[in-house]
Amino acid sequence: MTERSPVELNTTSAAAIDGRHIRAVTFHGVRMEYVRGVLGRDATRPPGRRALVVGGIRGELARGLAGEGLDVTAVDPSEVATRIARERAEREGIAVTHLTGPAERLDLPDAAFDLAYCADTFEITDRLDDVLAEAARVLVPGGVLIYDTVNRTPLSRLIYLGAFQGIPQTRIVPPGRYAAARLRRPAELSAAMERHGLRNEDVCGFRPTSVTGLVKTIRARKSGAITTEEMAPRVAFRLEPGHRPLVTYLGLARKR
Repeated sequence: MTERSPVELNTTSAAAIDGRHIRAVTFHGVRMEYVRGVLGRDATRPPGRRALVVGGIRGELARGLAGEGLDVTAVDPSEVATRIARERAEREGIAVTHLTGPAERLDLPDAAFDLAYCADTFEITDRLDDVLAEAARVLVPGGVLIYDTVNRTPLSRLIYLGAFQGIPQTRIVPPGRYAAARLRRPAELSAAMERHGLRNEDVCGFRPTSVTGLVKTIRARKSGAITTEEMAPRVAFRLEPGHRPLVTYLGLARKR
């Protein structure tokens, strides 16, 4: 099968497939559900209202956090994605500070944020310790780190290393975007966090309510039948607290 739409990350082309944007749009609902749960629980509530999004992409998550009353700064390594995010926030009158920079070296002051959310970051970096060290550095003592990432299991390898970057009908990212070594089990991630003064307090799996529906929606996007924004109403994800995550999981850690 010949791909009708090119796969290109951080693109302004409406015809191209941008897997980062697809994940941001389709994960947005479950990400915000988890965040609202954290903000609503006294035991896990961050000490203040300053929030950082690492891996801001086109700003979906940053705008969502701003809608919860947080003072949000978002950082992304792509200048194009940052510009798109900034322009949309301005059009919608949403106050978010958008910056361009790597997660491994944040150009931000120490102890500047009460909450940080790392998205589209852990599973693509070869320098996880640098990312965690920076996240811990910019958090206040007692600050909260929320994240989502990809477990390393046979099923996650099939999906992320096979379907999402190998099979033409469902490919949404270039080859090499994901690698087995960058898919990390929850215990491995928790141990890495401990090295940087972050205590992991929760792991919560999430998955699509319909795998068949997800595949059909991706293929519809690949064919150009729908836009990326039109994918969200067709794909629902649900939290699975207390279950071993088979593919993706969210989590919560606190700075000591």
